[in-house]
Amino acid sequence: MLSIARQSALRAVRAQTPSTFLSSFTPSPSSSLARLLSTLAILEQKDGKLNTGSLGAVTAGQKLGGAVHGIVAGKSAKSIAEEAAKVKGLEKVIAAENEAYERGLPENWAPLVVENIKKGGYTHVIAAHSAFGKSLLPRVAALLDVQQISDVMSIESEDTFVRPIYAGNAILTVQSTDPIKILTVRQTSFAPAETEGGSASVEDAVDPSAASPTEWVSENLTKSDRPELASADKVVSGGRGLKSKEEFERLIPPLADALGAAIGASRAAVDSGFADNSLQVGQTGKNVAPQLYLAVGISGAIQHLAGMKDSKVIACINKDADAPIFQVADVGLVGDLFEKVPELTEKLKAQ
Repeated sequence: MLSIARQSALRAVRAQTPSTFLSSFTPSPSSSLARLLSTLAILEQKDGKLNTGSLGAVTAGQKLGGAVHGIVAGKSAKSIAEEAAKVKGLEKVIAAENEAYERGLPENWAPLVVENIKKGGYTHVIAAHSAFGKSLLPRVAALLDVQQISDVMSIESEDTFVRPIYAGNAILTVQSTDPIKILTVRQTSFAPAETEGGSASVEDAVDPSAASPTEWVSENLTKSDRPELASADKVVSGGRGLKSKEEFERLIPPLADALGAAIGASRAAVDSGFADNSLQVGQTGKNVAPQLYLAVGISGAIQHLAGMKDSKVIACINKDADAPIFQVADVGLVGDLFEKVPELTEKLKAQ
């Protein structure tokens, strides 16, 4: 028996296909569905460069089967599309060259994505579970009158997905009967697609040029030579145990530099003003999965663990031996961080 999702897909085909063709159409349950499936992957860009962190959407689309197309937009969309055409797994890249989309304002992007979903007849739309994806896809889902499925960790089938709930303490399997599946996928669960080996075609997107009440004014970014937090192989995070912004800045950056690591922070440290909110790791911050995650002065609240529990090796320094962080850490050091961190930093520099 065909699932509800398959029946919906077949009904959509029947509505657009002559009855003479349908009378001779006898689908096999698997191969015919694969032909009906098609995915639109939202590809992010910044300053005219493709954001490879968003390529996990292509990997997720490949797991579904069927064609995978990408969409890029901005003032240099054509050149970015040529770069994206080399991504392995993409069959087509559609580009909307318009400065209105340059800064990724979701109010501008949502009508663009919806128009191209309708034109392409896509069954799935996927974006990375990034700030951009989390802002854009709820608007797209609302315009299409379907439900978004957020932070997908695994794809079971074309209509069944696995995602975390309760800050990652429980895992939920969701089955969707919507005709179009709108998904954001966890970047640590879907590796970016390879940026070489592809030969996708490039086409112009349908650009509705919809009016928007939102205008980009300015941005102030913290510039650093350190690795970017979301994609770093090593991360050193500081928590409330550092007691002040001055101590955070005195202890954490030298340790991170000695390790060649990015800097992160717990929500408690951010709320206390020790670090910028762009450095926050956790349920309401960034999800990271580095090879090494070193937590300094972090107790290990479940909201923080939700953002870093996929790290390959978790190490911590905390004076409280009963802190929850020790329950998930592979390596733990019980001691006064104000003594241990400078000592560790010096030993790392000596090596």
